[in-house]
Amino acid sequence: MFIDTHCHLDDPKLKDDLIAVVNEFKACGVGRVINIGCDVKSSELVKEQAEQFEEVYFAAGLHPMDIKDLEISAIYDIKGLLDHEKCVAVGEIGLDYYWDKSYSDKQKEFFVAQLELACAAGLPVNLHIRDAMGDACKILRENRDKLRYGGIMHCYSGSIESAKELMKLGLYISFGGSLTFKNARNIKEVAAAVPREYILTETDSPFLAPEPFRGTVNAPKRIPVIAEKLAEIRGEDIGEVETYVYENAKRLFSKLK
Repeated sequence: MFIDTHCHLDDPKLKDDLIAVVNEFKACGVGRVINIGCDVKSSELVKEQAEQFEEVYFAAGLHPMDIKDLEISAIYDIKGLLDHEKCVAVGEIGLDYYWDKSYSDKQKEFFVAQLELACAAGLPVNLHIRDAMGDACKILRENRDKLRYGGIMHCYSGSIESAKELMKLGLYISFGGSLTFKNARNIKEVAAAVPREYILTETDSPFLAPEPFRGTVNAPKRIPVIAEKLAEIRGEDIGEVETYVYENAKRLFSKLK
C-alpha cells in the first residue's frame, strides 16, 4: 500500500469533509497517513482524527513558526500525547528562518528540547527545516545521541551533500509534490541519488499539490502521483516504490500497523 508520511488533515480545507478525504485516499491505494501536529491544539486534534480512522496515525509537536510566544514548558503539553498507541513521531519540529529569524535562539532551544522529548519517548522525529540547514545540521550532529530512534526530513529541498549528512545521522528523506514541479531540478537530482532504503513519500496536504494539480487543495489521494514521478526519476517500477517506501515507513515508525 501507499503511505503519506506527512499531511495536515486538521486544516480547515480538509477537516470539514474528512470522511470524503479518507475514502478518496483509500480508493487510490493509500492505506496509511500520518497526520502532523504543529502546536498543542493541532496536536490534540490530529490525535482525535487518528482515533476516528483506522488508516490515520499522528505526530505531536511544536512547529518552529508556532513557538514565538510560548514558554518552554509548553513541550510538556505535547509530552502527554506521546504514549498514545497511534502517536508515531514527535513533529513537526525544527528551524524556520524564512519568514522571521529574530527568534532563532528560541527556535534552537525548542528544537533541542523536543529532540530530548522524542528520545525519552522512544519515538522518531519529523523535521521541518527551512532556510536553516547549516544550523539544523549542527544541532543534529551535536545531539546525535538523541536521534537513536531516527527521523524524517520532511519535504526535503536541500542539496545532495546535506542529504548524505542527514542519512549518516539515521534520517530518512521525504519527497512530496515539489518533486513534480518543472523547475525542481535540484530535488530531482537528490531523488535519483538517495538510496531506496532512505526514501519516504508525503503530500504536506493541503499544501504543495503535485503537477498537474498544482494550485489546488492537496490531499493524501495524490501520493500515487508523487510515487509515479519518483519511479520515473529513479528508473523504477511504481510497484517497487510503493513496496519499499511502506517498508521504510514501518521500519521507522514502530507503532505503524
